[in-house]
Amino acid sequence: MRALVPVAILISSPVLLLAGTPILRRYLRYVYRDEAPQILDKEGGRVSVHYFVITSRLLQWLCWPTESLARLTSRRGRKPR
Repeated sequence: MRALVPVAILISSPVLLLAGTPILRRYLRYVYRDEAPQILDKEGGRVSVHYFVITSRLLQWLCWPTESLARLTSRRGRKPR
C-alpha cells in the first residue's frame, strides 16, 4: 500500500494542481470524523493507508498552488485597517 500512494497521487496530480486544497480539506474531514477508525493503532500494530496519504510530501507539494491562491484571494477580500 505504501508504494501505491505516490502512484495514485501522481495519477491525480492534474486535479490536485487545480483543486487540491478543497479536495484535501474534504479528505481530512472524512478521515478525522468521529466515527472513523484510528489512523494509527499502536495497540493493534496497524497503520491505515490514510496515514501515508496525509503525510505525503508529494500531496502537500501538489496542493501548494491552490493553497497559495486561496490565501491570496482571502486577503484581497479584507478591508485595510
